[in-house]
Parts: sequence; structure tokens; C-alpha cells
Amino acid sequence: MKGIKTKKIVSVVLAGVLTAGVLSGCGKSGGSKAEAKDTEDKVIKVAASATPHAEILKEAEGLLKDKGYDLEVTVFDDYVQPNEVVESGEFDANYFQHAPYLESFNEEKGTHLAGAGEIHYEPFGIYPGTKKNLKDIKDGDSIAVPNDTTNEARALLLLQDNGIITLKEGAGLNATVNDITENPYDVKIVELEAAQIARVVDETAYVVLNGNYALEAGYSVAKDALAYETSDSEAARTYVNIIAVKEGSEDEAGIKALVDVLKSDDIKKYIEEKYDGAVIPYE
Repeated sequence: MKGIKTKKIVSVVLAGVLTAGVLSGCGKSGGSKAEAKDTEDKVIKVAASATPHAEILKEAEGLLKDKGYDLEVTVFDDYVQPNEVVESGEFDANYFQHAPYLESFNEEKGTHLAGAGEIHYEPFGIYPGTKKNLKDIKDGDSIAVPNDTTNEARALLLLQDNGIITLKEGAGLNATVNDITENPYDVKIVELEAAQIARVVDETAYVVLNGNYALEAGYSVAKDALAYETSDSEAARTYVNIIAVKEGSEDEAGIKALVDVLKSDDIKKYIEEKYDGAVIPYE
């Protein structure tokens, strides 16, 4: 999940949706309203971010078809409208955010959205800078981390998990550099915008990147990361990306089918093979 940006919406309609539209909007003159409504109910409309969310949904299309549902996905490049269109009922679900963002959005906007299923997480990793192994760390080495609140906390927790620093008890996902209580290597934490970190690999001993920026920098998470968040880490459990719906819709048949497919072995295999560790199915 990336930062909030407001731009024009780009719509992507997956294969099979046109057929559904013909059936629901241009049925035979003798068709009943009940038949038309039943057809509409077989279309699941999802708002999503382009990568990896819409890509994963496209892969799920055929599996949902086998369950009797057509999938219609619209890609948004901001993080406000996907929630608004689910709140309004225009869309059935969205797939782009983690639970903390959804909770914050509900509180700020007065919306009534809920998580219907946990699908994947995008792990933070420690990557080589001027040093290629964490065992080579020396006194005074520098480590570049993101400077925004959420991502910096995740980076610091990862450094703590690997014995580089110790944070104040309870700091958790609100941790900042001011919460470092032990720094045995006297490392210098270099705080930068997340998008800039990969540019300083020749200037710092190590860099800490999230999955999408690692991919953009040409890193393979599975092959290049010296360490990364595991599925049982506090950050992975907290920032798992979810299917979100209007409260009360969590158990609707179409939503349950969508979540089941996205958590299926077929989709897990697709995620593992396509994203090379930058996106990890949530167990």
C-alpha cells in the first residue's frame, strides 16, 4: 500500500464483465425483474490499486467464474475513492488497504467499512548497501530507513528483530528513533523519503525498503534481502492487506466466494511465483 494520491480514475474491466452487463441490462423483453436482479447479484464489483491488487484479482477471475460469479474490477490510483464507492454501495468491496488505514478512515470520514478477509502482506526488508552481510556490521555504520511514521516504525522493528538496536518497551508500531534504548553498534539511522532510499545504497551500509520500492529498485526480496518481516511478525499481522466491504456484508455469498478464491492455493502459488517475495500470501 502506497501513499495517498488523488488522480483521475482508470477503469479496468476484466474479461466476462461485458457478458454480465448484457445479461443484466439487455435481457430478453420477457425476462422478469427477479431474473435480472439474480444476474446482477452474480457480478462482484471491486475497487483496487493497480499493483499488486488488480493483478491478483485478474488471476482470480477464472476461479470466481467457476463459482458462478463475474468479477468487475476498477483501478483507482488514490486511497480515498475506493472506500467512498464501497460506502455508497456503488461497489461491493475494495482491495488496496490494511486494517489500520481502514480504521483511521472510518474514524475520520464517518464511514462504516469492515474487513472481510486477510489476503497478503508486503514485507519490509533489509538490503545490502556498501555491506553485503549483516554479520559485517561495524560501529558507526549507517542504515537508511523511511522517514514517515508508519514505515519508520516497521523499519526500526525489523532492525530490532535482527539484533541491531533495541526499542523502548511498548513502542511497537509507533516507534521512532527517539525510542531506541540500546544501540550496541552505534549505528546512524538515516531518515529519508521511502522513494529515495534505494538511491543511497552506495552511501550507507544497509537500506530498509518495503516490497514495492524493493521491486522498483531491481531487488528480489527472496534473493537479495538480508532479512525481512516474517508472517508472524507484529508488522505483518498488523499491515496485512484486506478485502474491505460495507459493514454487514462480510458474510454475503459473493464476498465469501471472493475471499475464498483469493486465499486459495492457486492464488497463493500465483503470488509467490509472480512477486518473488515482495508480496506474500497471509496464512
